[in-house]
Amino acid sequence: MLGQNFESFFQTQYLDFINNLSNQPFNLVTTILDLTIVIFLIYKAFKMLKETRAWQLLKGMAVLILITIISGFFKLTILNYILTSLMSYGVIMLIIIFQPELRRGLEQLGTTNKFSRLLGIDQDLNAKKKENIYKIAIAAVELAKQKKGALMVIERDIKIQDIISTGIIMNCEISPQLLVNIFEPNTPLHDGAVIISDNKIAAASCMLPLADDKDIARELGTRHRAAIGISKESDSIVVIVSEETGKMSIAKDGTLIADVREDVLKKILIKNLITEPIHTTKMKKQKMQ
Repeated sequence: MLGQNFESFFQTQYLDFINNLSNQPFNLVTTILDLTIVIFLIYKAFKMLKETRAWQLLKGMAVLILITIISGFFKLTILNYILTSLMSYGVIMLIIIFQPELRRGLEQLGTTNKFSRLLGIDQDLNAKKKENIYKIAIAAVELAKQKKGALMVIERDIKIQDIISTGIIMNCEISPQLLVNIFEPNTPLHDGAVIISDNKIAAASCMLPLADDKDIARELGTRHRAAIGISKESDSIVVIVSEETGKMSIAKDGTLIADVREDVLKKILIKNLITEPIHTTKMKKQKMQ
């Protein structure tokens, strides 16, 4: 009986909603727009979370909600009471758990660089970025051959001026020779990270925050932990050269892509640093079809 009442109620509400939309065409347009924006925001939120370790936490919370529903259905009073009590603080828990992801998302939302790149306004800038990517790759390969430790942070949309201010300001053009010389052992600038911002070497010998996560492999040294740390706190891409093994790695979104070859290094940097304009993407899709 109760189920039939609910079914009748929802049918009535649904019919009223459809009638209102048909009587007022403008409402239909705004409703479609409203739903499109909400779906897009949910999609972007899930996409952003899926690329981080917060995705595992989200799945854990989904399991917790499912257990709460099941405990209520089977009248497991004590368990249901405990879980529903926890759920009442759900919003606060979400803010605390996802604080780094929320901060990064808001910082990215506050930048306008992505929109100009998508519209194709920054074509010259993209060409310059690609040129500099090859220069960085050349320097990384040379440093790897010589087994010289290096840490190169490439700033993206989220500015890291606070990190730049910890080092020696350089503000000079990027060149493979200069990058190799900076990381020459026993020189004033070799200790710390180089920050690349706005297609220039902004500063050298910069101090980075260390990642202290327990799930990070113990064999990783300070250089790799620093790279993971800054990639978690910002959207920067970090190129690391190990002093012990001479292997190249990349830190991105709090994760480490270890032991990459030169071609892989270039592909990852191009994919993450250069955004193709909308019309170029469409043309490529049409050619594939």
